[in-house]
Amino acid sequence: MNALTISLLYSPGPRQVRQWDINLPVGSTVAQAIAASGLLLEFPELADSRLSVGIWGRKTSLRQVLKHQDRLEIYRALRVDPKIARRERFSKQGVKKSGLFSKKRAGAKAGY
Repeated sequence: MNALTISLLYSPGPRQVRQWDINLPVGSTVAQAIAASGLLLEFPELADSRLSVGIWGRKTSLRQVLKHQDRLEIYRALRVDPKIARRERFSKQGVKKSGLFSKKRAGAKAGY
């Protein structure tokens, strides 16, 4: 086999997914796949930032050599810290409406 077929995916926003199917020579790296896809031409804001990439959901580096039918994913930066978002959701819901104590049987002990 002289060529690899790679799927490159990027989500520019919520519920938007772009996919490119790329044919590359054997031994190509993640950086070469990104350059061949034209992703940086379509989304120039990615060229300025340090890309966070993964293969099949596992983070990897730009120097990683690709295999046939790999799924290369470009990750967006988080806009809100997950801990802060969870804390805000919890404060809006209230203590008695979330977590372990949200569903209580009539006559049951607290927490059961």
